[in-house]
Amino acid sequence: MPGFLIDEDLPRSLGPVLKQAGHAVEDVRDVGLRGRPDGAVFERARTRGLALLTGDVGFSNILQFPLGTHSGIVVVRLPNELPARKVNREILEALGALADEDIRGNLVIIEPGRIRLRRKS
Repeated sequence: MPGFLIDEDLPRSLGPVLKQAGHAVEDVRDVGLRGRPDGAVFERARTRGLALLTGDVGFSNILQFPLGTHSGIVVVRLPNELPARKVNREILEALGALADEDIRGNLVIIEPGRIRLRRKS
C-alpha cells in the first residue's frame, strides 16, 4: 500500500489513525502546504511517491491530474456532518478493501457504502 499525503480538508486526526494501521503518512499542514494551490499539493505527493488523500473533488479532474502520472488520488466524498472519528473509520475501512494496484496511478472515490475506481489504461 502506498503512503499517503493527507490534504487539509480531511480531519487532522486521520494521520495518526492511518499511521497506527501501518501506513506511511504526511499531512499538508505539517509540510508547509496549508492553503497552497492544488498543483503544489499534487506535486508534493507525486515527487514523494505518495497517494493523495483528499476531500477536494477538483482532484478528480483526470485532465488536470492524468491517470498513471501519480501514485494515486483518493477523493473522499462523505457527508460533512459526519464526526471526524466516523470519517476516519470509513476511510480506513475503504483503504483496507483496496489493493496496492487499485490505488497506484488510479483515481479512487470513497462514498458512503461504496468505492469507485477509475483505472489508468
